[in-house]
Amino acid sequence: MFHELSTPKNTARAFSYFAFAGNLGIFAGPVIGSLARPAEQYPDIFGHIQFFHDWPYILPTAIAGAVGLTAAITASLFLKETLPEKLKNKDPAEQTMSTWELLKYPGVATSILAFSWASMLGFAFTALCPVYFYTSVSLGGFGFSEQFIALFISINGIAQALWLLFAFPPLHKRLGTRRLLQFCGVFWGPFILFFPINNWFLRNGWKAAFWTIAPVVQTLGSGVAIAFTACQLAVNEAAPSPELLGTLNGVALTIQPAVRAIAPSLFSSIFATGVKKHILGGQLGMLILAVFAGAYFFVASLLPKPKDPEPTNDQNNDELASGA
Repeated sequence: MFHELSTPKNTARAFSYFAFAGNLGIFAGPVIGSLARPAEQYPDIFGHIQFFHDWPYILPTAIAGAVGLTAAITASLFLKETLPEKLKNKDPAEQTMSTWELLKYPGVATSILAFSWASMLGFAFTALCPVYFYTSVSLGGFGFSEQFIALFISINGIAQALWLLFAFPPLHKRLGTRRLLQFCGVFWGPFILFFPINNWFLRNGWKAAFWTIAPVVQTLGSGVAIAFTACQLAVNEAAPSPELLGTLNGVALTIQPAVRAIAPSLFSSIFATGVKKHILGGQLGMLILAVFAGAYFFVASLLPKPKDPEPTNDQNNDELASGA
């Protein structure tokens, strides 16, 4: 829908707003989640209300449900259809293409691969991050309390939102989708590697170094999240025609649930095995994730190179004049 509402000149800016809204949710989510067990955490306010003793998780879930309900009502009342009327009058042959034909179209399969690979990294990191924060330092984590876990996840959300809002549009304009994804691939692996490095600081009692470096790394490293938005643009750019944009997104999003089903459980199991058997100091899961993250540069390199813009009539006339 954002793609249909935007033009080639402002698509990156439009998608930065789209992703920014999602990252506001990443920031707000842990804050809402911290309202669990309010009678215990905030006894002066909720301690005398028996309802919150009987239902300790009702407050955050009710707020989350209210947000969803508000979104549904807003969409029903104010969201306008983006399908242009002119598409209804076009020849159906121009709008149809089988899934197999679509996948064989140049650039489509590689864009879906880049989209799915980024999704795998995102789902795996989201699954491992809270567990890693909670795991004790001796076993390979940070040993954070619930409050610090919420704080660091919120830092990620704020940093990602700022990267998307202020850095993504100019970077995309300068580099293009393919090179921007390669750029993310260069830094994605090192960002993951800083988790074991920060654990090493804590193991050796270098808390000052940890608290100096870890927040900075979280803030700067969260910039790799712009890859998720760039991947969406890569999929849209690969569409053979605007009429097939919905079909192509449908194919990409059909693959995503399979990635969501496999990646978190797979990487969580690897992490748990590494911690249990103390493999590589409990860092097996993060190190393997770093390898997959580093490989994203090569995945992004499979995307087709951007085509040179077709010359305008004025440019053609200038070339003819210079040739004459």
